[in-house]
Amino acid sequence: SDEPESLSQLSLAGREGLDNIVMTMNCNLQRLDGPVRGNSKIVQELEGRFRGAGWNVIKVLWGSSWDDLFARDTQGLLAQRLNELVDGDEQRLMTADGATIRKELFNSEGLSAVVAHLSDEDLEALCADVGGHDFTKLHAAYAQATAHKGQPTAVLIRTIKGYGLGPAFAGRNTTHQKKKADMETMQFMRTDLGLSFTDKDLESYPYVMPEDVPELVAYANQRRTALGGPMPKRVVPSENIVLPEAAAYADFDEGTKGSMEVSTTMAFVRVLRSLMKDKTFGQRVVPIIPDEARTFGMDPLFAEFGIYHPEGQLYKPVDHKVLMKYKESEKGQLFEEGINEAGATSTFIASATSYSTHLYPTVPFYTFYSMFGFQRVADLIWSAADQRARGFLMGATSGRTTLNGEGLQHQDGHSLLMAHTNPAVRAWDPSFAYELATIIRHGIEEMYVDNKDVLHYIAIYNENYPMPPKPKGVDEGIVKGMYLLRGAPKGDGPVVRLIGSGPIMVQVLDAVEKLETYGVRCEIYSATSYGELRREGLACDRHNRLHPTEDLQKPWVETLLSEPLPTIAVSDNMAAVPDMIRQWVSGPYTVLGTDGFGRSDTREALRRFFEIDGAAIALASLSALVRTGSIDAKVYQKAEKNFAVSTGRDDIASL
Repeated sequence: SDEPESLSQLSLAGREGLDNIVMTMNCNLQRLDGPVRGNSKIVQELEGRFRGAGWNVIKVLWGSSWDDLFARDTQGLLAQRLNELVDGDEQRLMTADGATIRKELFNSEGLSAVVAHLSDEDLEALCADVGGHDFTKLHAAYAQATAHKGQPTAVLIRTIKGYGLGPAFAGRNTTHQKKKADMETMQFMRTDLGLSFTDKDLESYPYVMPEDVPELVAYANQRRTALGGPMPKRVVPSENIVLPEAAAYADFDEGTKGSMEVSTTMAFVRVLRSLMKDKTFGQRVVPIIPDEARTFGMDPLFAEFGIYHPEGQLYKPVDHKVLMKYKESEKGQLFEEGINEAGATSTFIASATSYSTHLYPTVPFYTFYSMFGFQRVADLIWSAADQRARGFLMGATSGRTTLNGEGLQHQDGHSLLMAHTNPAVRAWDPSFAYELATIIRHGIEEMYVDNKDVLHYIAIYNENYPMPPKPKGVDEGIVKGMYLLRGAPKGDGPVVRLIGSGPIMVQVLDAVEKLETYGVRCEIYSATSYGELRREGLACDRHNRLHPTEDLQKPWVETLLSEPLPTIAVSDNMAAVPDMIRQWVSGPYTVLGTDGFGRSDTREALRRFFEIDGAAIALASLSALVRTGSIDAKVYQKAEKNFAVSTGRDDIASL
């Protein structure tokens, strides 16, 4: 009733006439600490919300024992009184003693006459008989709901919280916090349920065992069989999916040509289009966008594949004359969810669990402004993981300094770190188009061939730069999280190891050129996933800890970075991301990241400010070499002057 994300999608079901949906709302009038709407009526509020969103509403408020009173009340006084009664009073009076009910609920001459034939005990039983406690009323409501056509149905059912647990529990504000039933409550439940336990038996909190009620067990088994077996039952199909052709991933294997520059977001759209056009696999691909497709360069997909709408397109769009027009279709493949990340994530979950819920695996690519992913809907992503979802989360326009000019709200340097906190999420930060394609191919095979219940979060960026051709033999390193992009040139100068990811790899390459002028040679590594490196590292550490007599297992990152060189890792994310592998890096390890708030400025200025540009990387490298005694401090001082890097900086919290 209070959560916008819970209410936001009601209009979709009403708009699309999803009459196969019946939603039950348990209206016991209470939240965890007190009334939901003590000064008004939550049932009426919910009815208004659902009807306004195009739903059919059925209210089950009063049990069968109220029917006679409504029939006697020819003037409508009882209905008027109940409609005026605010929830705070209704909560109290429905569990009050008979005398209080008579005095305060039936508080007029006309109402007193309606219940004059009832004793105080009868009034207590009457008030306990609300709609949700009456199986006859419930059956009638659900029969009506399932027969209704053209609209989804909400069934609002009035219950009493703690009903059946006695007066110490029923309708009390403290019900949720009660952890143990006292003897008086136990005795009430025994008597109310007609059980044969003695007071002495109750002291040991006895169970009713299945062998004690064979007739109920037989009935339950009979109904379970009739309804198709035990529930819930998790079904995973054994379907062999025909994978896309290798060509679907190969658009950038040769790199970009001439002066052409692309972003990893543009590369993703190319891969996505190739997957959607695959004759056998393409129909399984489900692109989901929360109304930012043009920002991500995905608008060419509108006309080619269509935007799903059950009614098609009943209008002529303003851009109908252009090639990339806005095209809605009942056969459309894209989902445009509007600026509604919670709704879009829910669509993602539906697609990502279709392999189990509908026995037909689909492959969702939910593409969103990265800032509005884990920061806004992390709870739903945890829910997806809990439901064993499979699919891709594409964090577009990522990076604290890459999406420049939009300040605090959009400049995202922390989603990648948040993604790593979810154990079901593989989080990736590719620099190059071929890395991105390799990761997507790996993800599809892992989730839909190996049947692993994982999610792949991929940070993609909007900075254009030349894409190099794919080196031979790098696939293993890409999917493990890191590989050697280029070894150090031959020579006599000192060597540093530089690790880059995302578009900041371009700054790493700039630093390499700067360092060459000081006689420093560089090894260059591309880190596609610090999280996967850490995952394997921790697994090896655990194995070594629990098997002290066996040979030590070495994780990939430790093997790859075994030489004790000064190492500089730089990222457009918080420094905590590259810092995840510190314990397995040989030699001094320096991390450069973008801790702090976003700012409105140019990319160049932002990267200088956060100290992740080529000059800052080169200076950090020289500093490390000074510390190890590999170069003279005068080299560093000269470079600091040449690069014009400021050493003064305010505290991060003030940035």
